[in-house]
Amino acid sequence: MPQVVIVDYGGGNVRSLTAALERCGADVEVSANPARVATAERLMVAGQGAAGAAMAALAGAGLADAVRAAANRGTPLLGVCVGLQLLFERSEEDDCACLGLIPGAVRRLEGVERLPHLGWNDVLPVAEHPLARELPAVCYFAHSYAVPAETPAAIATTEVDGTGFASVVAHGSVAGAQFHPERSSEAGRQLLIRFLTWEPA
Repeated sequence: MPQVVIVDYGGGNVRSLTAALERCGADVEVSANPARVATAERLMVAGQGAAGAAMAALAGAGLADAVRAAANRGTPLLGVCVGLQLLFERSEEDDCACLGLIPGAVRRLEGVERLPHLGWNDVLPVAEHPLARELPAVCYFAHSYAVPAETPAAIATTEVDGTGFASVVAHGSVAGAQFHPERSSEAGRQLLIRFLTWEPA
């Protein structure tokens, strides 16, 4: 049974992600212990709310460095929603430095009719990758910030009101989904299953 540690920094949709992973056959542990996070077999960073507050909570608990340590040793890591955004170097939201695990910056969605962007949208693959094998799919989003579609890490993109953004990213052993897999029915389930069996090269 695959083991996954979800980083517990006091925010994020931890309960629903735990249930979704367990339905996929995972053994899930929610941990705020930096030593446990740093040595996890697989790691997930969830997120809801603002990037600045999430980064402050991670840093204050010693979890930011623990996540970086896990990534640096090649641990498969998945960020979800704001968790994806935290993987990058900076976010325009709160003008904050993030974990710096993937090159690039998070921008406010421009040209979108309504923010936050809420609802179901197409997720289209733009690169071959194990996490993109079940795509295209329709998934559920809830966000106002995103990584531009042209980021080199993008393996899938989504367009809303003519604005494109990266909806799935991967860089080495670090990956992220801008949509909520736990709310995205079978498409979300397939992404989680792929993550649980993903062995980064």
